[in-house]
Amino acid sequence: MEIKGKVIQILPVQSGESARGPWQKQEYILELPGQFAKKICMYAWGDSIDTLSLKEGEEVTASIDIESREYNGRWYTNIRVWKVVRESPEAAAPSAPSDPANWPTPGDESSSSTEEFDDLPF
Repeated sequence: MEIKGKVIQILPVQSGESARGPWQKQEYILELPGQFAKKICMYAWGDSIDTLSLKEGEEVTASIDIESREYNGRWYTNIRVWKVVRESPEAAAPSAPSDPANWPTPGDESSSSTEEFDDLPF
């Protein structure tokens, strides 16, 4: 399952020792867009913490697994993130030089365009 949202908080890494060896877990709070924004706490486990390397404020699409389990008559739900794709604002924008110093000028021979430079709007 995939969800899109903004990382609004990164909680400290939790670690410990189990019968199978050392473990670590990190939780992230993701805010989903909408009229009534929802917040979701998801976690990464083990080596995937370093692989994801999320930062606060990033817009991401997270691939998650949701699992519920029962303990002493109560149900607990875990949302585990296993892959993240960062939403890049540059990908949606047209590819034009953002620095005016790099814009083509009339008679500029280095321009990749074969058309003649014309600043008229028609």
